[in-house]
Amino acid sequence: TNKENLDFVTSYQPRNTDVKHLRILLHGPIGAGKSSFVNSVESVLRGRIVVRAPTDAISGTSYTKKYTTYKIQKDPARFYSFIFNDIMGFEQNTNSGVCVEDVKLALSGHVTEGYKFTPEHQLTESDQGYNSSPTLEDSVHVLVCVVPVGTVSLLSDEVVKKMREVRLAASDMGIPQMAILTKVDEACPEVKKDINNVYKSMYLKQQV
Repeated sequence: TNKENLDFVTSYQPRNTDVKHLRILLHGPIGAGKSSFVNSVESVLRGRIVVRAPTDAISGTSYTKKYTTYKIQKDPARFYSFIFNDIMGFEQNTNSGVCVEDVKLALSGHVTEGYKFTPEHQLTESDQGYNSSPTLEDSVHVLVCVVPVGTVSLLSDEVVKKMREVRLAASDMGIPQMAILTKVDEACPEVKKDINNVYKSMYLKQQV
């Protein structure tokens, strides 16, 4: 039930005592709704509408430019035991969007908080945003692919290739992965009428 899920999230603590927060990295094409997903999770947990991660659904380029960490406040003195990392989205062209190699570096904890991604320049050991000695806490523990359900079949081969490279790298590192399909109401009229239809829609099942 929803209450059981919320209770689990509220009481969750990483088993490894060297890790205070489970780090969840969101990746996917531009405009997928990665930042909106962070806002939605925080809104549910805090019981009110929260818009902390800035979003832009119409620009056609990635709104998120920096490696950004979001902690969610549980009460005035504590945070939930998981954090989200939001990154620049993938784009079709090689000189735009986040570099695949930068995402791989983020998986292993080599990207520092606030590092500004530069599509034309891959992060290197000599750059200020490079973490040369990442801890287990700095590394990514769960990789989440965020994709708008209405554009799954429209993703360019280049974007799919980039996402696959990241997924394979995460698999080699033993990082658990999952996918989240967003904007289901825009893709299916029946779901737009009633969100409960999301589990009945044959179109959405086909996209999954």
